[in-house]
Amino acid sequence: MLASEKDRLAAEVARRYSAFEEALFGDKQKYPLQEFKAFWEAGKRYAELTKSDPFIHKSVANAVHVLTDIVGAGRKRIPAQVPQDAERLVCLIFSGYDPYFEGDEPPGL
Repeated sequence: MLASEKDRLAAEVARRYSAFEEALFGDKQKYPLQEFKAFWEAGKRYAELTKSDPFIHKSVANAVHVLTDIVGAGRKRIPAQVPQDAERLVCLIFSGYDPYFEGDEPPGL
């Protein structure tokens, strides 16, 4: 992958994270699920396209590192899927694997 493509993806992840963070701390009435999903998808694309690269862009590492801490910041009602997806993205970015196994389970589970 070209460095410029990796940089473009990293900038998109950072931009989507900023939008999510702004929406999370801006509107206390409604959880910003749409912004979270947009950030998550950008992070997943980054993880898939940079899987063989041993280095993680600093802006992506920063965004994903604090994600699990702020997902529920100041909220009582958080969609059930959000904390799971946050942990999943951490695994995708930092460990290079997807812990989501639906459809890939061994027979009998």
